[in-house]
Parts: sequence; structure tokens; C-alpha cells
Amino acid sequence: MKKMACHLQNVALLCPIEGFVSQGSLTIRDGKIMARNAQAKPDEAVIDGRGALCLPGLINTHNHSPLMSVRGMVEDLGFAPAYTPGVPQGHWLSEEETQILARLGVMEMLCAGATTVVDYYRMPDALARAAEAFGLRAMIGGRVMDADTAALANGQFVHDPKLGEATLGAALELIDTWDAKGDDRISTILAPHAPDTCSRQMLQTFADLSAKTGKQVHTHLAQSRMEVAQLRSREGLSPAELLEDVGLLSPDLVAAHCIFLDDADVRRVGQAGVVINHAPIGNAAFGAAAPILALQYAGAKITLCTDTKSADMFEAMRMSVAAARWRADMEFVLDAKTVFGWGTVDAARALKGHAASGTLSLGSPADLILLDPNAPNLRPVIDGYGIVVHSGSASNVTAVMVAGEWLVKDRKPTRVDMSAVVSDAQTVAENLWKRASA
Repeated sequence: MKKMACHLQNVALLCPIEGFVSQGSLTIRDGKIMARNAQAKPDEAVIDGRGALCLPGLINTHNHSPLMSVRGMVEDLGFAPAYTPGVPQGHWLSEEETQILARLGVMEMLCAGATTVVDYYRMPDALARAAEAFGLRAMIGGRVMDADTAALANGQFVHDPKLGEATLGAALELIDTWDAKGDDRISTILAPHAPDTCSRQMLQTFADLSAKTGKQVHTHLAQSRMEVAQLRSREGLSPAELLEDVGLLSPDLVAAHCIFLDDADVRRVGQAGVVINHAPIGNAAFGAAAPILALQYAGAKITLCTDTKSADMFEAMRMSVAAARWRADMEFVLDAKTVFGWGTVDAARALKGHAASGTLSLGSPADLILLDPNAPNLRPVIDGYGIVVHSGSASNVTAVMVAGEWLVKDRKPTRVDMSAVVSDAQTVAENLWKRASA
């Protein structure tokens, strides 16, 4: 752990609570922000930000990092790999292949400015080891389902209790093994895949586990019309009604997508105080937009994610605004400062089990990112929020700090060889696609 006493000066601070400071400095000691606009002390390393925009680290609240293997291909074939024939499937992956792909996904998220990520998939131990290698804060879960994964890609829902038992066992073992590891930056979550791929009994098991452990339950909800139709056929209920029926619809439910909710379900989810992982990039890729403002007005808490389609949280913020205005028939609803909060402080407050604050406030962990001061797309700067959200890009991120440690410098990770990570993942993905086309 390379925590330093440092004085970061000549930066423009973009704070979701305090506002925009066009020229300021931060004093960082023992992994925390201890002062703002103070004089440097003799024992502090002075770092000149050269006018860079300094943001709290972004919080990317829903990902499956090994699925980087299908990016650039599945978008033209289906809404999600697990439901799409002809693409590599997660159950094909070995433990080593899972880790190699997860390292690529984690590295991209980190270099794109995410200092805290939520990541869950099969073989969660491999995901945890990938996150630990890079040093960021990660909330890791084992994806649990008891629907046969091979049949699922062909549109068939076949109950497989042995798969449910195996994936649940791996998820619980992860909690015992990894909570508070990785310099106390790794935490664990409960992660049933979705209402259509988990039986009622399995979902009830997670409601009981959440009550017992105090952990939130992360899942997908109403992400496709297929899911809604399957639940209507299987249970006579909407996905949201089923989760309510088994006791999962609560502030401890963290639900991704939430696209295909009728008005009653929007009210149901909002009144329960559910945390939403808004994934506007992936949703838009198959022509959908979640009723995100209606959910917020109903009482849901909104966070942002990229869901593996891209790690660019700046794009996710921008797409959130565009999608909301499209649903509002071109009314100027939603603004830059609000979606910036969704990607930082609101996410930190909504998620349990991590130490991030999503702010640059005094006493907060020193989780921050610097944006290129010479990037033409980041000028002119007036209030900060507008230029970052409407024009910023992951490619603008030059440095990333977590708990006072620089994990990215000059756009490269400090702990891991970037070129080796890319090369290894390319080899694995090529082999998977050869298998898929055979």
C-alpha cells in the first residue's frame, strides 16, 4: 500500500456537494483528504495538477467484467449474452480464463476513472483476485441462478437445482474468503442473476440471506420483455411483483436496468426505496430507455453503471440525460449536476459495504481522478459539471488515486503491466469466438 502525504495543487475541484472550485488544492494524508486550499507542509510531496479538473472517483455500480469478451459483437445480436445464441457463454470459461478477462474489464474501468466498482459473475474468486491486483475498491459477488445456462441461450427456461446449489455455494464461499481483503478495499455482495433465471425458492433464499447478513441483493430487474413474459407465465406476476412477494423489494435491493416496468411497478419499486443501477448505454443499444425519472420521483435511489458495454462513465452520464429527454418528448429534464451525483455521491450513499464517499470532502477517503488539463474537449470550463458531463470522455482521465495511492499515472495502471493484460485477454476471446462459430 503506497499511501503518501501529498499536496495536490493547481487543480479545479468538481465537488458534487460543495460545488465547483476553479482553482484549488488538496492535502492528502493517511489515505484521506485532510485539507483544502492549505499551504503545503515540508513532509508533503507537492504535485502540480497544471490546471487539471479533479473529480471524486466515479462509482460504477453494475458490471460483469469477463463479458468484455463479447463486446463489439453481441450488441448487434441480442440484449445480453446469456440470452443470445451464437456468442461465447460464461459457462464455457475456466477459472483462469475468467480471471484473464476480468483483469481486462477491471483495468478498463479503473483507467476510465472508476475507483469503486460492483462486479459479479461466475467464478467470483477470479473476479476478486483481478480487482485486488489493480487496487481499486470492488464489491464482488457470485452470480447465482438455477436456470440451465445452456438452454437459456436458446430461449428455454429449464430449472437446474444442481447449478443453483453450485453457484450459491461459490457465492457464499466468496463472502467468507474475501470480505475486507485487498487492503480492506474488497467487499462482497449477494447476487442472484434475475427473477426469470432464479426460482421463487432461490429468490426467497436471498431474501433470508439479506435479512441475516445485512447485505444488499444485487440483481437484474425488468431488463427485457422476455423476462416479463416468462414471469407472467411462470408466476402470474410481474418481475417486480414477484420480488415483492418473496420479500426482496426493499431499500436493500439493488436492481439493474428496470426498463419494462408499468406504472404500477414504477410506484411499487419507488415506494420500496429500491436502488437502481441505471445502464443507459446498454439499454440504448437495443432501443430501450428506462423510466428513470419516474422511478426517482417515486422514491427509488439512482446510481449509474456501464454494465460491461463500455467502461466510460462520462458517456453513461451523457446518455442518461439524452434518454431522459427522449422519454420526456424533448423537454429539458435532467441536468449535468444531477447525473454527476448519480455517478459519485449518490451511488456511495446508496450502496452498503464500502468506504467510498463519492466526494472530495474533508475526512473522505482520497479517491479521486484527474482529467487532462490540455484536452480541447474540456474547454472552456464555466461551471465544471456541464463540460464534464456533456463533453467529457474516459480518454481524458490521466491519473487515478484510491485511498491515497496512485493506481493510474499517465493513463497507465501502476500495479499491472497494461500490455500483458490486453494481450492475454485478446487470446482468450479469440479462442472463445472460434468455439462459438464452430
